[in-house]
Amino acid sequence: MIEIIAEIQESLQYTFVQRAIIAGCFMALGCSFLGVFLVLRRFSLIGDGLAHVSFATVAIALLLDSQPIVVSIPLVALASLVILQLSENARVYGDAAIGLVSSFGIALGVIIASTAGGFNVDLFSYLFGNILSVSSLEVWLTIGISLLVVLVTTLFYHDLFSITFDEDYAQVSGIKVKIVNRILILLTSLIVVLGIKIVGTMLVSSLIILPAISALQIMKSFKATIALAGVFAVASVIVGIFVSYVLNYPSGATIVMVNFGFFVVSFVSDKFIS
Repeated sequence: MIEIIAEIQESLQYTFVQRAIIAGCFMALGCSFLGVFLVLRRFSLIGDGLAHVSFATVAIALLLDSQPIVVSIPLVALASLVILQLSENARVYGDAAIGLVSSFGIALGVIIASTAGGFNVDLFSYLFGNILSVSSLEVWLTIGISLLVVLVTTLFYHDLFSITFDEDYAQVSGIKVKIVNRILILLTSLIVVLGIKIVGTMLVSSLIILPAISALQIMKSFKATIALAGVFAVASVIVGIFVSYVLNYPSGATIVMVNFGFFVVSFVSDKFIS
């Protein structure tokens, strides 16, 4: 035990570990704030769908020899609006719209990867991410966008709350539902693009879903649920990074497993309390 604590203390001396913790914690906060709204609206798989689209945008960026994050942000944001537009106007339910765009994105990424050589290893590294390799630029982008998410969800809290539980009533009450929906979906697209570097395209939706459903097992108050989801998300990142460093496990997958552990504990605790 003493050796493990010493190894953790030693890891904190490395810049890449410090960057990973800072970026991961802010990313976790952003995901948890959005996750509660998305889960309750049964729109949580939007993260998974946009992650698949981001796989294609990363392939495009590597093909053009450009920075993946620069190419991914506008294209994934556009894809999020397409999903929303399909679900609103094309008689396509939300999950079907997500599946439609998601399958197109992953297929496009695979086609680009199979026809263009030289970057397949770089591309497929984005499938599972590596938080220990985040750059200083990505850290600052993560901090900025996560703070933006917290700020916007705080400013639009009452509108988001109303839309989450009764969209028709919110519309009648004078809330501009379409605008608020677009704000929520665009923020989600930004978080997803940043999340693919931390846990990868295959696991990014877990950062949105797991902390939210874990908190929902315990808390009855909506604000308390958001706060607890944030605690679970941040704790899973910190514990996951240290465990992956000590045991030499993949960092993204370890963070997800810790998150799942919090869900199991929350679920069991709720059953015993009830």
